[in-house]
Amino acid sequence: MPAYYLEALTVTLGLVLLIAEAFVSTKSKAWVGIAAAVGLGGVLVLTCIAIGPDAKPDSAWAKWPLWNFYQFDSLARFYKTFALVCTILVILLSIDYRKILARFTDHPGSENGTGEYYALPVFACVGMMLLASAKDLAGAFVALELVTVTFYVMVAYMRRNVGSLEAGVKYLILGALSTGFLVYGIAWVYGATGTMSLSNLQPSISNLQSPTALLFGIALVMVGLGFKIGAVPMQVWIPDVYQGAPTPTTAFLSVGSKAAGFILMIRFLEPFLASDMTRGPVLKLLAILSIATLLFGNLAAIPQTNFKRLLAYSSIAHAGFLLLALASGAPETGSSLGSSQVVSFYLATYLIMTLGVFFVLAQVRIQRDGENITDFNGLGKTNPLLALALTVLLAALAGVPLTAGFIGKFFVFSLAMEAKLWAGVGVAFIAAAAGFYYYLNVVRAMWWADPGDRAAITLPAISKVCIALLTVATLVLGIWPQPILALLK
Repeated sequence: MPAYYLEALTVTLGLVLLIAEAFVSTKSKAWVGIAAAVGLGGVLVLTCIAIGPDAKPDSAWAKWPLWNFYQFDSLARFYKTFALVCTILVILLSIDYRKILARFTDHPGSENGTGEYYALPVFACVGMMLLASAKDLAGAFVALELVTVTFYVMVAYMRRNVGSLEAGVKYLILGALSTGFLVYGIAWVYGATGTMSLSNLQPSISNLQSPTALLFGIALVMVGLGFKIGAVPMQVWIPDVYQGAPTPTTAFLSVGSKAAGFILMIRFLEPFLASDMTRGPVLKLLAILSIATLLFGNLAAIPQTNFKRLLAYSSIAHAGFLLLALASGAPETGSSLGSSQVVSFYLATYLIMTLGVFFVLAQVRIQRDGENITDFNGLGKTNPLLALALTVLLAALAGVPLTAGFIGKFFVFSLAMEAKLWAGVGVAFIAAAAGFYYYLNVVRAMWWADPGDRAAITLPAISKVCIALLTVATLVLGIWPQPILALLK
């Protein structure tokens, strides 16, 4: 099956869901979310058999001009799979979160305002999948804006909640500003090289007498992409937007938006890292961004009392580790992973751990009506299995050995030391130590604080299954990471 069918089927699914939701009148809108998850699951299965033009060069579709803008390699297959899995989990999270969505969209007894919320992630998924196959800066920009515009709506979706509206306004204004930087940077890159094709950039660079204009364009593009991944100093929107947005949207931003930014960054920087003229300045820029992001994200997370806000700063911190892997500039070899593979592996483990935490946070928000760390007090006494699962997930985010998070951080530190980025390694060590403190602060509240009059949390079936699977996957991949490594190769 030609690979471009994947995006076509996903777009069709989103449109069908919107039309069906508008014309099918039911009291509960959960069926829209279930249909979206099942449909995306079907597309996920088809991803395994999708092929690019190299597999069938003699076929008619392999000769279409489409392939000048669209590529399908192992990295594209991996990130398409990533986007689909992430979106399915976010939609399942949204189904169990619909009580809160109903309260702040229409009224607590009606789900009339929640139907579109399950279809919107499908369109964001299309943008992420197109980014994975981006071969041209213009096409990549359009795909990235499809993701961003969808998030504009999802962040401000709870229109009766002041925090959600405030988050939507902040995200819209700063997102528009970052888009301006991105477009301006692409214009400079095009003006310096005469091409927007990522595959033609490297030959064009070799013909330049001076890289000054090109480096300026690269810096502007990095400002725009830095906004998407939450790198310092473009991270100012993250804490307020994460705290104010609906919890499923926050989970999608934390994982999906970050992955979208990094796959585009990998594709964009690849030709510049392959050229001696631009490799040095680009790696220095990445190293500076990674150090600043690691310091800010981890140190700012320490005093947080709101768990959702803590996860926001944690997201910034993890972006720092990912940037450190890119700053090492390691190429892929037969025996070891390159920078792009390590980033991809780290993101895959980050998806599993972070979405597991958000499933727990969503139920605490629904049943205890709060998102502060104190709302987790006594969870180990009232819900020991749920507290155990959250402990494992938080320990993995901190990088405790025998968890998936440890393997990801180990790969990052290995690359940084091989590249002799000793300043980055030192800062990353301090950052990891800080992570242990603020993650385990939540663990302390669960196991040692008194629950007071807080009732036990009853997990819905979907959340129960997802939390169990994600927790088990976190432990299994910490011992046996081969499934992700095999998918990368």
